[in-house]
Amino acid sequence: MSCGVRALGILAMLVATALPARAQVPSGFPAKPVRFVVPFPGGGINDVLARIAADKLTTKWGQPIVVENKTGAGGNIGADFAAQADGDGHTLFITPPGPLAINQSLYRQLSYRPDDFVPITVLAAVTNLIIVRPDIGVNTVAELIALAKQIPDKITYGSQGNGSTPHLTGSMFMTLTGVRMVHVPYRGENLVINDMLGGHVDVFFGNIAPALPHYRDGKLKVLAVADVKRAASIPDVPTAAEAGLPGFVSTSWFAVAGPPKMPPALAQRIAADFADVLKLPDVQTKFRSLGAEPVGATPAETAAFVASEAARWREVIAKNNIRIE
Repeated sequence: MSCGVRALGILAMLVATALPARAQVPSGFPAKPVRFVVPFPGGGINDVLARIAADKLTTKWGQPIVVENKTGAGGNIGADFAAQADGDGHTLFITPPGPLAINQSLYRQLSYRPDDFVPITVLAAVTNLIIVRPDIGVNTVAELIALAKQIPDKITYGSQGNGSTPHLTGSMFMTLTGVRMVHVPYRGENLVINDMLGGHVDVFFGNIAPALPHYRDGKLKVLAVADVKRAASIPDVPTAAEAGLPGFVSTSWFAVAGPPKMPPALAQRIAADFADVLKLPDVQTKFRSLGAEPVGATPAETAAFVASEAARWREVIAKNNIRIE
């Protein structure tokens, strides 16, 4: 079983079984406004999911929650900021894989230690897609591969930045198919989509949320779902395996972590509160409208999942000799 499928299986298990136990924590939490640090720009799925959760937790906790976007350096700026906060639960880090599971394999040196963060929960999982702009003239994965082989180093693919999941997914695609494409990093997924609509970027191995309205309008094409099953929101689109590319599996996810030295009991309490929120029908509807599956794992399950993902992407990075100075 490939690392990707194995990691996907772990995540499916978390979706099915996550029921965090409620823990005893010092009375008075939260005693003041809570800050959610998001390491990518406003308007992207990381930001939107954090704000949906924040809206419900504000009511549950009786304290305002401020979402702060600390962007740049593949999520490292936000991670460094969050890592320096007190571990009292009033600053939480909500992030895609990069800062917790990828950047330690990409960068020679980080200003924070990913392993020092305290895993709390997995907020949601989002399947990545193979998205193209219609005017490059391909309708299937096989046609995209054929075109890329015909014009090596001419087709461009965008991502949210060096080391982001779409960047590494593009590297995985090139490894599996033997094609060569040019990576164009941006600072957010909406910027990639905007340039695709403007005809400046050809391919995006990103999640469904920013692409879905443009797919429905016919302004973008989705060639395949990078998962072992089709996506409920676009059931007519084949999986990568059905499209002739077995083994091409890529899932983005968004985890909640606490700064170093957060007490385990507090992490368990916060995880349980997130799980309660993620069970709410309106939250599930909002998440799924973005192509995100609510999870709500325990801290122990989150730690195991992040470790498995770190191993998976470490392998992709090593095979493609990717390094960011």
